[in-house]
Parts: sequence; structure tokens; C-alpha cells
Amino acid sequence: QVQLVESGGDLVQPGGSLRLSCVASDIIFRHNMAWYRQAPGKERELVATITRGSLTDYIESVKGRFTISRDNRKNSVYLQMNKLTPEDTAVYWCNTAPARNPWGQGTQVTVST
Repeated sequence: QVQLVESGGDLVQPGGSLRLSCVASDIIFRHNMAWYRQAPGKERELVATITRGSLTDYIESVKGRFTISRDNRKNSVYLQMNKLTPEDTAVYWCNTAPARNPWGQGTQVTVST
């Protein structure tokens, strides 16, 4: 089946770090992949992308702090997040780039004292 399973979200203090993981089905993982997020009261946005050849791109607000990577043998995508701020608080999903249905459940990241 076409499935996406995210994990790694947690409550963390400002300045802290988290590593998110995503395991995708074979069909999904043949595409370029991305991490998306949706903060409370805001629209879902694309955060970072990675191509099948591991070329990456980031939105300006996370550039230099987040790193997206992939392990093709494990059908996995990762998002290393450093120097987290309260503005990073959101539900995070992995998906193809561009995204398609269905979405996974996502994983909650909360940055707070």
C-alpha cells in the first residue's frame, strides 16, 4: 500500500534539537521527497525537499538549521532540526514533492519552555 509513517516529534526547549524520521512505501519513495509542516492557525507549508539524487532545498526560515536526508535502502527520509524556536512548533509530515494523497498521521513538534 501507499503509506507514510512519521516519528521523532517531541517537546523540546528553544535552542534544542530533534531528528524526525519517515518510512515510506516503495511506490512513494521512487519520487522526490519532502517535509511539510502546519503550525497552529496557519496553512500547511513545504519545509525542505530532497531529490532522488539527494539534491536538497529549504525554505529561508530553516536554512542553516535543518538538514534533510534520505536512505534509499531503508525507504527513509530524515529531518535533522537544530536551534529550534517556538515558530517551529507544528505537526510535521513527509510526503512526495509535490505532495499527494493520502497523508500520514504526522508527528508533533513542540518548542517551548
